[in-house]
Amino acid sequence: MWVVLGLQWGDEAKGKFVDYLAGGFDAVVRYQGGANAGHTVIYKGKKVPLHLIPSGIFHPGCTCVIGNGVVLDPEAFVKEIKMLEELGIETKGRVWISDRAHLTLPYHKRKDEEREERRKRKIGTTRRGIGPTYMDKYGRTGIRAGDLFYPEFVKERLSFNVENPDEVFEFILSYRDFLLPYITDAVELLHRFLEEGKRILFEGAQGTMLDVDFGTYPFVTSSNPTAGGVCTGTGIPPTAIEKVIGVAKAYTTRIGEGPLPTEFPPEFEERIREKGNEFGATTGRPRRCGWFDAFQVRYAVKINGVREMVLTKLDVLDGIEIIKIATGYRLDGVELSSFPSSPGTLERVEVIYEEIPGWEGSVKGIKRYEDLPHGAKRYIKRIEELVGARVKWISTGPEREEIIHV
Repeated sequence: MWVVLGLQWGDEAKGKFVDYLAGGFDAVVRYQGGANAGHTVIYKGKKVPLHLIPSGIFHPGCTCVIGNGVVLDPEAFVKEIKMLEELGIETKGRVWISDRAHLTLPYHKRKDEEREERRKRKIGTTRRGIGPTYMDKYGRTGIRAGDLFYPEFVKERLSFNVENPDEVFEFILSYRDFLLPYITDAVELLHRFLEEGKRILFEGAQGTMLDVDFGTYPFVTSSNPTAGGVCTGTGIPPTAIEKVIGVAKAYTTRIGEGPLPTEFPPEFEERIREKGNEFGATTGRPRRCGWFDAFQVRYAVKINGVREMVLTKLDVLDGIEIIKIATGYRLDGVELSSFPSSPGTLERVEVIYEEIPGWEGSVKGIKRYEDLPHGAKRYIKRIEELVGARVKWISTGPEREEIIHV
């Protein structure tokens, strides 16, 4: 069993890599997050954005599981299923929702919107109701997918949760018949796969720096995209995990508020944003962009136990004469030995940079390591040295086949 997760602030192109790997796996599993996560896969030349259903759906014979750690928006799920079926992709018997997954309902989205509007400094929520859904989960007042088998129980729970229970109950009933065939005991399903020796790939949403415990709190998501979230989000034991692969861009991006120590000056940021198409798959918001932060990625590598990583969007750095890599931070003239937990500290640090010459020509579409320009190889090698993990895959474009396996 392998895990693929993000080493930065999300949007590392994990979806493309999972799609690339999925053909060799029997199942792909989401273990946390909700419809706030967006990954785009190129299918038959068309961009297909997914928010809930794992990227393995594009491979016939691959089972896709939405684990108990995911919060499921019924409206978003139905929309994705219909979109996939319009593309001729079969979903019945291939897509499963854990009966333990909590549901994101309209009142969660309203709460999310209201809380964000009240904040003096915005967190940058996608306003998809994710945080309030997790609050209900841990407050033990949530509605789970498996509850849909017992409508009277749902109605009773709603009477304690909301002022307009009848309205919300009608909303749930309108999706119930569509959802029921997809709901199963996912813990039992995954353990059966384990016993049968099937290969399972776990797909993280967002990234390490958005983890509620290890990210740039409070500018984080409400779940654990880190490797530990796999076990609590699916019911799979830690001993079953063979490999954790981290995905990082060749530069850094994040959406919304919060510290980004290596952020580019505005004019250069706009250039990279346009070249890399750095706009959110979920909200369409422009992503903030900065230099590759090896100090931050090394921290993420440690937390997740990453030995092998994927470097994506290398082609976006084509034509840059001098490329910078952040190797550390200074605070009040003193070099820091570990990644800070406080956003207040991160907003004050002085970034220590190392400059590396860029490369001539383009890496776009290259599929063999030996064909990369010398400068690109030098850049990759230096990243490996600084973060403590081997770059085993390099993405040189958005298409599935535009990838180098070293």
